[in-house]
Amino acid sequence: MKRILIVFLSCLVCGISFSQTNTMVLKNTYIQLSGVVVDGDSLLGVPFVSVYKGTKPVTITDYYGFFTLVVQPGDEVNFKSLSHKNATYKLEDTLSLKHYFIIQRLVKDTQMLAQIDVYPWPSKEDFKKSFLNLNLSETDYDRAYKNLDKEQLSYGERNLRMDAQANYKYAMQQYLTKVYTAGQYPTISLLNPIAWAQFIDAWRKGKFKKKAPVKYR
Repeated sequence: MKRILIVFLSCLVCGISFSQTNTMVLKNTYIQLSGVVVDGDSLLGVPFVSVYKGTKPVTITDYYGFFTLVVQPGDEVNFKSLSHKNATYKLEDTLSLKHYFIIQRLVKDTQMLAQIDVYPWPSKEDFKKSFLNLNLSETDYDRAYKNLDKEQLSYGERNLRMDAQANYKYAMQQYLTKVYTAGQYPTISLLNPIAWAQFIDAWRKGKFKKKAPVKYR
């Protein structure tokens, strides 16, 4: 009877020590956890999702929803996004491999915001004052006539400069013309009416006049 009791106690002590040793090994085991976060409807990657290990932020997903981090068996990985509901992935305690890959699905979340009324005047008194002082003497015809004033249009025509889009388009046209005549003689513009019009316009504006040299002091 004593021998049976001794054997039983020895087995119990060995089991407890083995369990503690196994627990210590699992606690010191690190796993490379990689995966992709996808939308629950389209199954497309969700970018810029915050990935937490427990309550500690660790990383975020890239543009394609991919992420990777180092975890331990039994950890909880939380996923938080502004456009989706939060999700949690629980790792098992019996993981033994060094690398695991998961696909985490997130469900879209709709946030209902309170209604906000925006008024152009801060109070009813200011609206009343502005309404009573409103000047309705100018008609649509007067405004159209003002916008089509010949002097204003002429001034804009003479002083208006090309914007970035127009400059880019002109540069691309010049480049295409150069590529079109690459490896051969360039085209002659003597019979080109547009080139003659540009030449006459430049001549009228005095662009071919001899300019006085700039003197530096």
